[in-house]
This record gives sequence, C-alpha cells and structure tokens, in this order.
Amino acid sequence: DIGAEQFAEALKTNNTLEHLNLGGNKISDIGAEQFAEALKTNNTLESLNLAENKIFDFGAEQFAEALKTNSTLREVDLRKNKISDIGAERFAKALGRRMLFRW
Repeated sequence: DIGAEQFAEALKTNNTLEHLNLGGNKISDIGAEQFAEALKTNNTLESLNLAENKIFDFGAEQFAEALKTNSTLREVDLRKNKISDIGAERFAKALGRRMLFRW
C-alpha cells in the first residue's frame, strides 16, 4: 500500500493522466481509501483498473463516496477483489448509471 499511497498523492495534482492500471498489486482497503480520497480532487482520470487486488467492501464503499463528487471517471475495474454482493450493490447504487463498474 505504500506505492498506492504515492500514486494516490500524485493523482491529487495530476492534470494529464487519463488511464491508470494498477491491477494485481496487492492493494488493500488502505490503498483503496487513499485512491478514493485522491479521486475527490482529480479531474482528468477516466479509467482506473484495480482488478486482482485485496480490496474488500470498505474499499468499494470509499470509492463510491468519492465518485459522487468526481465527474471524469467513467470506468472502475474492481474484478477479482474481495468485494461481496453487498459491497458491489452499495457501490452501484451510489453511482447510478453514470459509469461502467466491473466487479
């Protein structure tokens, strides 16, 4: 999650990166929470791949909250994490139909 923290910090001030693939990097809910916080201020990222990590319901909920204020992200891939149906449902409800969500 240390590397995730560094990427998340960079995303806060990023003004060019549109796609980020961090699949298979053992990112946990701690790293997911840091990315979610960064997404509250990032206005360029369009797709984020966090598939095959160690994100649980808490991490999914943090993303859902952050994406309520983020208008640029259109695709989040959280496949092959540890998100239950309940976590996925909460995430989907928070976003409505504005983006593609894979879990």
